[in-house]
Amino acid sequence: MTARTIDTGTNDLLASLDAGVLTLTLNRPDARNAMSRDMNEALAAKLAWAELDPEVKCIVLTGAGKGFCAGGDVKGMAARGDGTVGNNTIDGAIHRQRVMQRATAGKLFKMPKPTLAALPGAAAGAGLSLALACDLRIMASTAIMTTAFARVGFSGDYGGTYFLTQLVGSAKAREMYFLSDRVSADEALRLGLTNWVCAPEELAAKTREVALRLANGPTVAYRYMKENLNRAMAGEVDDCLDLEATHHVHCGQTEDHREATKAFVEKREPVFKGR
Repeated sequence: MTARTIDTGTNDLLASLDAGVLTLTLNRPDARNAMSRDMNEALAAKLAWAELDPEVKCIVLTGAGKGFCAGGDVKGMAARGDGTVGNNTIDGAIHRQRVMQRATAGKLFKMPKPTLAALPGAAAGAGLSLALACDLRIMASTAIMTTAFARVGFSGDYGGTYFLTQLVGSAKAREMYFLSDRVSADEALRLGLTNWVCAPEELAAKTREVALRLANGPTVAYRYMKENLNRAMAGEVDDCLDLEATHHVHCGQTEDHREATKAFVEKREPVFKGR
C-alpha cells in the first residue's frame, strides 16, 4: 500500500496514512508545536474520521521538528490578555473547552484503536496531556515531560490530571503538577510514563516498528482489550470480570482467533484480517 497524504484543512496539522497507520503531526515547529485553534479543530476532525474508517488500524501522534507539543500558545494568551475566554462568555468558553478536550484527548484515550505518541522533544502542559492520553509512548532520549501549568498560573487541562494520576499515582502526580519540574526521558521510563526511550535518530524507525505491529494485529481483540483496560481503571472488579468474559467469548468467534490458533499449531506467525 502506498502512503497517501490526508488533507486536514490547515498546515498546523499534517496527516498521512500508510499501511494502516495514520500519522498525525502537530506542525508549528517555530512555536514548539503549541496548540492553535486550527490545529485543535483539525485534530478533532481527523480523530473522529479515523475512529470510523476501517482503513485506519493505528494512530500515531507526533510533533514536527524538535518538539512534541508545548501545550497552549502562551504568547498568544499574553497578547490577548486572557488565556481562556477571549471574545466568548465564561460559560461559552467552558463549553467549548469541554467539547474540544473530549474530541482530542478524550478521543485518543477512548477510541477502539491503538494510539501511540512519539515524542521527539518536549511535551508540556496540554501537550503532555495529549501524549498521556495515548495508549503507548515512545520518547527520544533528549525529550522531556513537564506539566508546566503552575508556571503559567493554570490548573491543567486536556485530562492530564486523570491520566497522570492513573500512571504514577496521586502523590507523584501532585508533585509534578505543583512543582512543574522537568522529567527526563530516563526518569519517564522509570516512572512508567513512557514505554520506550531511544536515540533521537532512531525515533522514526522505532515508531514505525511499533505502529506496524499494532496495525497488523488483531483489531477486533484490540477494540475489546482497550475497553477492558479503560474500564479497569475506574471500575469495580466484578464489572471488569463480567466485561472480560463477554469480550473474550466474542473474540473466540472471530476469524482472527481461528487464524491465530491455526498458526500456533503450524508454528508460524498469524496473519490478522480484523474480522
